[in-house]
Amino acid sequence: MEEFKYWILVIMCGTFLLFGGVGGCMYIQPRYNVWKQEMDGKAEFAKAEQNRKIKIEEAKANLEAEKLNAQAEIERAKGAAEAIRIENGSITPTYIQYLWVRQQNLNTNNKIIYIPTEAGLPVLEAGRGSNE
Repeated sequence: MEEFKYWILVIMCGTFLLFGGVGGCMYIQPRYNVWKQEMDGKAEFAKAEQNRKIKIEEAKANLEAEKLNAQAEIERAKGAAEAIRIENGSITPTYIQYLWVRQQNLNTNNKIIYIPTEAGLPVLEAGRGSNE
């Protein structure tokens, strides 16, 4: 009889734990889902905030680059204006030839070869045949 009471007690405790566990899960699961959605929302918000900050920094960098490009263009224009002022009335055909040859050295597509002639003028028509 004692053994029978023991097994009844074990079965009752097992049943209680089983239903208690299921009931606990039924109680906790909806709250866990709400908490998880809240955490997912916070993570998504933080990601969006970080992406916004990155775009702002990229825009600032682009603005700074454009300002520096504008300053470089202004300095280039000042240099060209100064060169024109200095050269005003003193440009000789020899200097023009020098500028043309110097420009050819800066050309990255070096298909033109400078060959001086008897008059000291470069042959400008030599490159036309290869382009046609």
